[in-house]
Amino acid sequence: MLKPILLVEDNPNDLELTLIALEKSQLANEVIIVRDGADALDYLMCRGEYAKRQAGNPAVVLLDLKLPKVDGLEVLREIRTTAGLKSTPVVMLTSSKEEQDLLRSYELGVNAYVVKPVDFTEFVRAIADLGIFWAVLNEPPPGSYRYTKPRD
Repeated sequence: MLKPILLVEDNPNDLELTLIALEKSQLANEVIIVRDGADALDYLMCRGEYAKRQAGNPAVVLLDLKLPKVDGLEVLREIRTTAGLKSTPVVMLTSSKEEQDLLRSYELGVNAYVVKPVDFTEFVRAIADLGIFWAVLNEPPPGSYRYTKPRD
């Protein structure tokens, strides 16, 4: 069974372009969309409206940096400090070219940092390449894709 791609994006235009690009790459992976950092963490940790979702972590998290409620850096920090999530691949997909954002992302353990290209063709190519690499080519560590809720 293919693992889904978790897309965390609040900008409607970037969301639509990313979905078009993923579709053009012909990946069969389901794309789960959340629009803020709080929902991303709820999904990943199987809580709130996602408490009854099928167990398992996504093949990759495509994470925007500037998000409402909880920003991308905080989402990344939570992923990297949560036992069942820490080896989940995370790609920061952002329009920020600020050096401090780039450095902070890598300090927190991001797998890749991709600045969203302005040109549509370049954007489609970049997203397609990301999707194929992380969802198909990348070989994750054994047993790394199971998040189990902590016991009460």
